[in-house]
Amino acid sequence: MHPRVLEVTDRLIARSRATRERYLAMIHAAASEGPQRGKLQCANFAHGVAGCGSDDKQTLRLMNAANVAIVSAYNDMLSA
Repeated sequence: MHPRVLEVTDRLIARSRATRERYLAMIHAAASEGPQRGKLQCANFAHGVAGCGSDDKQTLRLMNAANVAIVSAYNDMLSA
């Protein structure tokens, strides 16, 4: 790799070390708590999975798998 790219990469790593450690600690804590959907009220959860296929609905009910979504607008999610 080009020496300049290595130099910049090393500076970025050093500069972000403290914030990255805080971020990783937060991620590890969240992972140990399980999916946040387990804390949703039934009506909110129902709206969230209404538009999913049957396989996805079953996966979401199990509470042992992560789910990631891109919500383009708040109303899109509520109107699913």
